[in-house]
Amino acid sequence: MLKSTDRVAILLHEGIQGSQGKTGLAFTRSCADSVVAIVDHQSARQSYQALTHIACDAPIVSSVSEALKYQPTALLIGIAPSGGVLPDLWLAEVQQAVEAGLSIVNGLHTALLPKFPQLKPNQWIWDIRQEPAGLKVGSGVARSLACRRVLTVGTDMSIGKMSTSLALDKVAKQRGLRSQFLATGQAGIMIAGDGIPLDAIRVDFAAGAVEQLVMRHAENDILHIEGQGAIFNPASTATLPLIRGSQPTHLVLVHRAGQMHIRNCPQVPIPPLKEVVRVYESLASAGGSFAAVKVAAIALNTAHLDQNAAWRAIALIQEETQLPCTDPIRFGAELLLDAVLNCESAI
Repeated sequence: MLKSTDRVAILLHEGIQGSQGKTGLAFTRSCADSVVAIVDHQSARQSYQALTHIACDAPIVSSVSEALKYQPTALLIGIAPSGGVLPDLWLAEVQQAVEAGLSIVNGLHTALLPKFPQLKPNQWIWDIRQEPAGLKVGSGVARSLACRRVLTVGTDMSIGKMSTSLALDKVAKQRGLRSQFLATGQAGIMIAGDGIPLDAIRVDFAAGAVEQLVMRHAENDILHIEGQGAIFNPASTATLPLIRGSQPTHLVLVHRAGQMHIRNCPQVPIPPLKEVVRVYESLASAGGSFAAVKVAAIALNTAHLDQNAAWRAIALIQEETQLPCTDPIRFGAELLLDAVLNCESAI
């Protein structure tokens, strides 16, 4: 896996100004100091910070061969092409990186190690989306833990659940709490160096895999479990295993300001947020089979709004739901953490 001393180049072709660069964008937001080059032929020689509003000064270059002059030690695949398979031209660039001695961080569903079995000493390929060994079905045992377990849930996919959990973990650590971010997707695992690739785990074992991850970190004061999917999205199956496996004590709801329907399913509306809160709280407790769980606060994604519009959107959500609300990336996660620490929980 990645070490703190690694110098990372990110393969991000068409992902900066396109829709498939979530993994690479998330990594640069959290690990900017380790990034030495970003490979995107579409955006080459432009300012990454100006394009993304992410504080990363790494140059954008057009190819892996151009990135090599910045002396990376690892190439991170930061794009997610349809079907999880790299086009031949981009795969050829990965091969060039391997031949140059770079290690590879791969979050695609397609494993790369079988394609490059002959590696140099100290060179590695990290295929993240591999089901862990020794999985069992869930049992609900995490309910017995004394630590707070904060799960981010959403009104849709890809709206900021991971970023919210990371922001909460950062603030909790700053306050001296024994806090741990638990990654459940490829980008989170790249950032944290640990976790489970939930979408690569057979559904029967998904809740059990989450449960094992939580139990492994039970000695902490507070766990921030990275949410996946959304119960309202017809393509999503990840939210329920996260709820059952982690047995959360608190939920933080993540929503994109102004979004009225599921992004890729315009025929599926997002209910009013008060109803969304009710649905998630009811689902978490399952009518009393599990402990009652409250949505402690709302994390509002306002990246598409100017600052004044963002503050207005936050105020409207607070008035509508009577819950604390902020954009944790734009304005910090302190308000959200305060809400979690002050909210009556299932502990």
